[in-house]
Amino acid sequence: MLVEVEVAGGENSPLDLHRMFDLLSDPIEVVRVYATNPMGDDLWCRVTGWSAQGPCTAMSAPAEDSGEGVVLLVYGGDEGLRLQPAELEEEWDLANPNQWGEACLMLAEGTPVE
Repeated sequence: MLVEVEVAGGENSPLDLHRMFDLLSDPIEVVRVYATNPMGDDLWCRVTGWSAQGPCTAMSAPAEDSGEGVVLLVYGGDEGLRLQPAELEEEWDLANPNQWGEACLMLAEGTPVE
């Protein structure tokens, strides 16, 4: 199954992204992912999709990426993903310094998600 990830750079993530991925299984909804924060620390993070209207569903599936081989793709809305450390239960907010945005995540195959 092909999925098109198209993200417009903006307040959440400065990166524009437009790529096609070949999913190797049906995507699942995710709310937590083991990822790297902007300081370079690997940690469990809460994740949500981000759209022009705010939070939306984040999805994940193993995918073939021509430049990377097989990756764990995590993707969200038209403005990407929003993340925060898992121990924080703060409302999603673009002005929150404890949160950050990503266009999508292409993680190592087998990276844990929930």
